[in-house]
Amino acid sequence: MKFGDILGISVEGIGERKIRFFLNLVGILIGCAAITGLISITQGMNNEINEQMSGFGVMTITVMPDMRARGGGGFPSSRGANLDWRTVATIDKINHVDVVAPTVSGGTVSYSIKGSRYFASVTGVTEHYFNVNSAMEIEYGRALVRSDKAGAVIGFSVANPDRSKDPVFKVGDRMRIMANVGGVEKELTLRVVGILKDSGGGFSGSNNALYIPLITCEQFFETSGRYSSIQVLVDDKDKVDAVAGEIENNIDGVIALTAAAAMSIVDRVIGTIEAVLGGVAAISLLVAGVGIVNTMIVSVMERTKEIGTMKAIGAKSWDILALFISEAAFTGVIGGILGAAFGFVLSRFIGDYIGVRTAPTLSLGLLVVGFSVVTSVVSGIYPAWRASRLNPVEALRNE
Repeated sequence: MKFGDILGISVEGIGERKIRFFLNLVGILIGCAAITGLISITQGMNNEINEQMSGFGVMTITVMPDMRARGGGGFPSSRGANLDWRTVATIDKINHVDVVAPTVSGGTVSYSIKGSRYFASVTGVTEHYFNVNSAMEIEYGRALVRSDKAGAVIGFSVANPDRSKDPVFKVGDRMRIMANVGGVEKELTLRVVGILKDSGGGFSGSNNALYIPLITCEQFFETSGRYSSIQVLVDDKDKVDAVAGEIENNIDGVIALTAAAAMSIVDRVIGTIEAVLGGVAAISLLVAGVGIVNTMIVSVMERTKEIGTMKAIGAKSWDILALFISEAAFTGVIGGILGAAFGFVLSRFIGDYIGVRTAPTLSLGLLVVGFSVVTSVVSGIYPAWRASRLNPVEALRNE
């Protein structure tokens, strides 16, 4: 039999069994859509996080309490070192340290606009904070200065909570924030001195954040002189790793995280998530493969006379094998293409809903289609082999 004849008979066979073909197609489509959708979202998350983390700069080090620090007796400690002014002073004495910027995370506060209540995170910073975090651009107004006591630089979404054309807060406006501190409701009035540019969907959190003077934040949230983290700007990019190592050697219970190390950790975490989600989605393809095996075995039983007739008039076992495998391949190709396309569309809708830019790629689509075809063909090998082994005389006699 010619290759064109095999393809023609395969298409006819599929047309005669539309419902079974459709059910197999749905199984393949769901599996492919799940793989492309989930991987597109995780790749988009990875790209966005890396973009935002790269904004911290290759010359920046973030010092945090090391929760892996070990206590007495070799047992893990429940917390790392306390970061305070002594820690800042120690870091400031290290060679090649240019700027030291401690921060205090105050938690979440609420504020009201025309009867509607909104929430935002608050971070206490020094006047050096925006020099270290140069990726955070101020669109209107200015950064905090040493003389600010009740000033605030606010994120784009705080100034414009409904993302309307006209911001609710402008430079010079006053806003009142409220928070529960130690079981007591407290209020603080701030004056807006700067508004940040829109950072997009964002994992950095700057869109929905308030940055206030460090001392003001410490007093309002009663942090007892403890810092959440300390950001360090190094004057030579070739000395970043050396400075980070010296910080960890000179100060017990802290971890000095460079931008490169942070991005490496993020890549590993996202890679693990991507592998797990992809594996879960691949299970649905395997289930679809089982369905193909079942359907094609039934098809072989139903087409015994047809197979016997083709063999009786000269069709070889290889022709019968190729016929059934081509039917399985058709299912894989069509299901893979439709599933990959649907997965990309679905990931776009989900990404828009959760505020994440997805990263669909042609290579991912081709990979998923290829995986779909392989799954379908492998699933169809046994039924096809079984059909090719039928004896024409016995096949016709059974009918």
